[in-house]
Amino acid sequence: QVLRKSLQRGIVLSTGSFLVYEAHKLISGFAEVHASFKVEEVIEQADYLYGSGETEKLYRLLVQHKNSDDAELLWRLARASRDLAQLSSTSAEEKRQLAYEALEYTKKALEKNESNFAAHKWYGICLSDVGDFEGIKTKIGNATVIKEHFQRAVELNPKDATTIHLIGIWCYTFAEMPWYQRKIAATLFATPPTSTFQEALRYFHMAEEADPNFYSKNLLFLGKTYLKLNNKKMALLWLSKAKEYPAHTEEDKQVQKEALELLNSI
Repeated sequence: QVLRKSLQRGIVLSTGSFLVYEAHKLISGFAEVHASFKVEEVIEQADYLYGSGETEKLYRLLVQHKNSDDAELLWRLARASRDLAQLSSTSAEEKRQLAYEALEYTKKALEKNESNFAAHKWYGICLSDVGDFEGIKTKIGNATVIKEHFQRAVELNPKDATTIHLIGIWCYTFAEMPWYQRKIAATLFATPPTSTFQEALRYFHMAEEADPNFYSKNLLFLGKTYLKLNNKKMALLWLSKAKEYPAHTEEDKQVQKEALELLNSI
């Protein structure tokens, strides 16, 4: 009888433990699903705010998740930090701080998911931004790494017109580099980065083919590159498109202004 009671008690305890274990699994599973849903919800809100041009609200939303392990959240936070730094109302010191913060977010995004094309793209952008604060030597020294990350982003997502455009900007920048900077580069580096306006033009057209009329700045740089190549007819065509592009952001307004100035100078 004692043995029977002991066995019954053991079965009850085992059954109780099993039920507790199953409940724990159920709750844990629900928590994981809920956490996943929450990330998706934040991303959805972030993309809505980004599309609406709500830069400050977007940053406030995403900075709450700066310790996230989700690469999709982190690269969006890097982009939001950079966009906030670009605002005319942001002080010089805040611009610097945000640039370095954005770079750290992209580093973390790459650590979490090396196959995320946007993390590579924004790492390249943010590394370039930091170079603006550290001088010509750092800027040139980082250039090859920046281009490699852009190219990796295009490998991962060949249809991303923005990254193709950025490679074009990279090429344009080094094609336009003043002689004294070239001299510094040649002194500091055995094989300094170089490019041509023809190469830049190829990337700008590739970007336009991937997503026509996607970005005012791509239209502007098509016009500027054709000017560098002394093709005024094509320059007028693309600069006119840039001038007429609907201005949704401060950058679009600046593009319109520059395009108009260049058109008046031809």
